[in-house]
Amino acid sequence: MSQEKSTVRPFSDNADFDFEIRGALGNSAAGAGEPGEILAAVSGLRKDDHDGWFTAWSNLADRTFAVGTAAAAGGHDVSAAAAYLRSSAYYSVAVNALAALGASDLLVPTFRKQHDAWEHFVAHTSTGVDKVAIPFEDGALPGWFFRASGGGATTLVLVNGSDGSLASLWGSAGAAALARGYNALVFDGPGQQSQLFEKNTCFRPDWENVLTPVYEYLAGLDGVDSERIAVYGISQGGYWVARAISFEHRFAAAITDPGLVDVSTSWTSHVPKSLLKLLDEGQLEKFDEEMGFGMKFSPDTARTWVFRARPYGTSGYAETIEAVRRYTVADVADQITTPLLILSPEHEQFWPGQADQLASLTPSVSTVMRFTAAEGADEHCQPLARTLTAQRMYDWLDEHLA
Repeated sequence: MSQEKSTVRPFSDNADFDFEIRGALGNSAAGAGEPGEILAAVSGLRKDDHDGWFTAWSNLADRTFAVGTAAAAGGHDVSAAAAYLRSSAYYSVAVNALAALGASDLLVPTFRKQHDAWEHFVAHTSTGVDKVAIPFEDGALPGWFFRASGGGATTLVLVNGSDGSLASLWGSAGAAALARGYNALVFDGPGQQSQLFEKNTCFRPDWENVLTPVYEYLAGLDGVDSERIAVYGISQGGYWVARAISFEHRFAAAITDPGLVDVSTSWTSHVPKSLLKLLDEGQLEKFDEEMGFGMKFSPDTARTWVFRARPYGTSGYAETIEAVRRYTVADVADQITTPLLILSPEHEQFWPGQADQLASLTPSVSTVMRFTAAEGADEHCQPLARTLTAQRMYDWLDEHLA
């Protein structure tokens, strides 16, 4: 796979900013953003202006929420729902922006604004939606079940990534599912969103123990055909899905966006090989010491590391890498029997080559669907080509569930 730059010029000299902008613009196709207000909000920001980056998105989200409130007060529910959805998506970028600031005191308040905007969207949307509690171990996982008009015969479970919001997941794939007559379930799993910020739960690698209860809950709902429940995972959700269907075989079909085998490579690829050798030799204290010394010269990276490590429930550098290394399907993917669509964008920057690796582990059941720079559909999760992505993956799903 070529690793040349995307043919679309960057929107920012900061690679992280650029990726967030692309994602926000892509979600605009489904109403979870507005290109003009996004580009206006970030215009002129310097690549190292992390405070300005957070402020731009937080202020944009505040303003858009106020638009929704005014529309709702005037009885304009369609306009209100649209504004609240955009506001929630913008707050989610602000939450991620806090990673570079180390402002942990703002994380929960900003997340609560994000979630409040989502709840306001749900309250005003014309789409039929029920807030649900999915029985899970000693408690429940919060979910939102959107029913297609006319009673959709197929239900799609949408699985988020490591830090995605419900609004962005809806913009990426949920709205397109409803438009095609699918029911759709979005929810927060262990370590995701509300479960992290409100309940302080952590990620877990064994997602068969998460998606099996989700499947069984859906299968028991009125109007849901248990033989027509499919599952989709975006970003790190591609791992959650691949891991789950290695053991849970009742899903009618599955989609990973992109294909993912080993989550840890997005971490270890940035660590010098000499340091990884220390880790592999069991010199954990030495590894932590060397990593800590290196982080002193890159405070932004150090703060981002803490933010990214938080959902894993780890503290030390060695502990984090060892925990993330458990998130692999290399040893279980050959057990997958579910028809599997693997999305593979050109210039995948986080897990390059892993879509083909997953396909090689599942040759009898998988199909690789490629997206290219020439289509404007390159980079992780095809951020600027979500309409094209929806067209291709839902057409595939239609054909497999016909």
